[in-house]
Amino acid sequence: MSSSDRSLTPDVIAIIKATIPALEAHGLDITTEMYRRLLADPAIAEMFDPTHQSKGTQPRALAMAVLAYAKNIDNLGVLGGAVERIAQKHVSLEILPEHYPHVATALIGAIQHVLGGAATPAILDAWGRAYWALADILIGREHQLYDTSAQADGGWTGWRSFKIAQAHQECENVTTLELKPVDGKSVIRAVPGQYLGVDLDIPDYGQTRRNYSITSKPGHDGYTISVRHVPNGVVSTWLNSADNVGHEIRLSPPAGGFVLPEKIETPVAFICAGIGITPMIGMIESLAGKTDATPVSVIQIAHSAEAAPFSKKLRELADTSGNISLHTRLTSVEGRPDANWITSHIPENAACYLCGPTGFMREMVQSLPKAGVPVERLRYETFGPDTGVTD
Repeated sequence: MSSSDRSLTPDVIAIIKATIPALEAHGLDITTEMYRRLLADPAIAEMFDPTHQSKGTQPRALAMAVLAYAKNIDNLGVLGGAVERIAQKHVSLEILPEHYPHVATALIGAIQHVLGGAATPAILDAWGRAYWALADILIGREHQLYDTSAQADGGWTGWRSFKIAQAHQECENVTTLELKPVDGKSVIRAVPGQYLGVDLDIPDYGQTRRNYSITSKPGHDGYTISVRHVPNGVVSTWLNSADNVGHEIRLSPPAGGFVLPEKIETPVAFICAGIGITPMIGMIESLAGKTDATPVSVIQIAHSAEAAPFSKKLRELADTSGNISLHTRLTSVEGRPDANWITSHIPENAACYLCGPTGFMREMVQSLPKAGVPVERLRYETFGPDTGVTD
């Protein structure tokens, strides 16, 4: 489809909005069928986590995104945050313009397959135009992000080889890996909170890609990531194995927008559950001992003391910084916290950063405003597809 055929005319917008009931009824069937078609290509399949397919989280997330796009197609500005998150994730996985036609073919084919005769030529044409209108926005933003990474000090494009230089156990089910560039040159100084795209060739499994938060201080000599061992998870099992030290993996440049603003104007609260501490640890370190003494509250929720990542480092920061207070909740002893317990440990008017399992974040996003924390003060990061923290 040429660029001249991608405009969202009033007729196209009207048709897309008319399909909203069909998307509400059959959206998940359409996206499930779309992924079935898309992942039939092994080169495309390696970009996706099969766990998200088997659990249905990826199709559900896309179904929700497609529905949101249809509902707001005449006011795309409200989707700016979602578009930015998608673009950041795409560049971390090295999604390129040539990949987009594959998705278009799979999506239109899935709509036709699921809706049958109801998918008229006019509907298929309108959704083709709508897809490419959004794709052009994403491709443009992704081009900017790729250029920024290429031009940064220590920057690169595409995949770059790193060696797993060291590994140590962070807690009973989390391993921290130190990654050094094979070429010995400098790397981009990541912004605390960002993540890396990781391209792996695992023995007896094959090629696959994942995202992992950067848990080291910003620097130019390498990165660390901290990986939770998921039972029966091939990738996390390999990354948590001592056998991986010395192996080479490939990384894309740091990406992600779950970061602190350049100017901190309010107190900050970090509310994390389990491995949700990983994007926050760098932000917390960056605020420790700041001369402006920004009040920082850290709420770490874990099953047990043995399963609390970075608990020792957090305690050291709290003891030495003067501006950090640490509140630990062990659910095996005290049970899960409610919003009132959370709000009793955060400063007034704090910007609240949330990360953890989707169910936990959904509960917090829905309950914290009722406990007095305005929704506009909440920031959150999801691992994997965003399956609706706010739904």
